[in-house]
Amino acid sequence: MIRIAAEEAWAPKEILERYRKLLAGKPDSWDPGFRSLWGFFLGPSERATSLVRRIEDLGPQRIADMDATGIAKQLVFLSSPGVQVFEADEAVSLSRAMNDQLLEKIKARPDRFAGLAAIAPQDPAAAVKELQRAVELGLKGAVVNSHTQGSYLDEPKCWEIFEAAQALDVPIYLHPNTPPREMIAPFLPRGLDGAIYGFAVETGLHLMRIVVAGVFDRFPKLRVVVGHLGEGLPFWLFRLDFMHAAMVRAQRYAGVQPLKMKVSDYFKQNIWVTTSGMQWAPAIQFCISVLGIERVMYAMDYPYQFVPDEVKVTDELPIGEADRKKLYQDNVERVFRL
Repeated sequence: MIRIAAEEAWAPKEILERYRKLLAGKPDSWDPGFRSLWGFFLGPSERATSLVRRIEDLGPQRIADMDATGIAKQLVFLSSPGVQVFEADEAVSLSRAMNDQLLEKIKARPDRFAGLAAIAPQDPAAAVKELQRAVELGLKGAVVNSHTQGSYLDEPKCWEIFEAAQALDVPIYLHPNTPPREMIAPFLPRGLDGAIYGFAVETGLHLMRIVVAGVFDRFPKLRVVVGHLGEGLPFWLFRLDFMHAAMVRAQRYAGVQPLKMKVSDYFKQNIWVTTSGMQWAPAIQFCISVLGIERVMYAMDYPYQFVPDEVKVTDELPIGEADRKKLYQDNVERVFRL
């Protein structure tokens, strides 16, 4: 058994410089979530400077941290919001450049890194072309950092991205973003917009939009991976099933139509969750119990939540060694075709 971490962030210096220009050139009201997130992490605090040093590195610093925690391999992708914060033309060209750079880093250490492609949902047709190119060159799927300037993947214009992922037989990793401008106001006064809560609310909403829109009925072999133990949704499966069925019967919403299965069934057929940022044995065991051991994968959430001792939580889970190997290695190798 080896330990593979399946949600590990990377952001090279070039993209951080572009973030700095956005922070300097845009008004505060343009994207309060982006300003809250990267206005802090590009600032002078010790936590921020430590994170930037690690998130830029795909070399000695990161490998030393992996060795210190017993992580054999990382599945790396461009950190939130990635290219999705830029205008379409810039996002398309930048996604290609970032993917080429990631491929070069992986080529240097294929024993330690695999990666997912950045794509630009702002231009779905271009996103499809870049996904096809990146997968042909060796990347293992796509990351979408949740909403793209307030737009979501369940919108029909984006369905060709799902079609391409299914045809290529690669997953989409739905990674968090801060809530969009239209959603973020109640989160900001108490600092709840980021990983503490806002990420889960916004990304869980995105995943539920995809499910309720019927995306998995249209693309039954599509694989979607979501971190942080499913952003809390596994705990809600009973209620999601009950309330969705009630809404369909009542014909309450035009956008809520019958599905071929219960909401919870899609979590057991099309959706996988990782333990990123949630190294808490009761929650991990709950997800295993309701989704099955084959649906749960280990992740650390490096470097945002780099706590070496947290690996012990998974090492000491009261499960058999065959299941522990699934959690650390087998599931991620199968889902991402590593």
